[in-house]
Amino acid sequence: MSKSLREPIFTLTTHRIEALGDGVFAIVMTLLILEIHVPQSHGGGGLASALAAMWPKFLCYGISFVTLGVYWVAHHLHFYTIKRANRALLWINILFLMCVSVVPFSTALIGEHYQERTAVVFFGVNMILISLVLYLHWAYATRGHRLVDPEITPRFVTSVKHVILMGPAVYIIAIGSSFLNTKISLALYLLVNLLYIIPGGAHLYLKHRPANS
Repeated sequence: MSKSLREPIFTLTTHRIEALGDGVFAIVMTLLILEIHVPQSHGGGGLASALAAMWPKFLCYGISFVTLGVYWVAHHLHFYTIKRANRALLWINILFLMCVSVVPFSTALIGEHYQERTAVVFFGVNMILISLVLYLHWAYATRGHRLVDPEITPRFVTSVKHVILMGPAVYIIAIGSSFLNTKISLALYLLVNLLYIIPGGAHLYLKHRPANS
């Protein structure tokens, strides 16, 4: 095949990817609350009882909203390091956003059926898929410094991979715990967010990274 007939190798900036990601996250995070409907009031304290009975939905809403916030922050932190994009990275991002867009459904499902193992497992699998695609996103961009600057160290690349994989590890434990008690699974889903909110790993690297690098 002549060189002129080969598909061109190109790179592009990441601004459009980040803009698309921001838009999808904004819509998905808004849809979460729209899945919670106002209960019917029957008077005599019935509304208060109805609201109290909705605690699983509000808990799952909180877990999912913060989890999406964690993924949004991680996605942006990736692009603090990723300086270029190519066709493959574009499609990895599309796959990532596709998995993110399922969260309102999986949240509504577990909020309505938190005592059923199937709903708990579905939610956990959804979160695992998001994490694994995020891992693929980072691994692809950093392999051989493909889309990042040369000064990025292997130690930092590995550290970020470990941080990403913390989530799936806990999600797997949560799925296993659903065979004992689904409330344990909910507690573990909440724990994942706490692990990521507490600064460490990539956060510490970025905090102490020289301003001119």
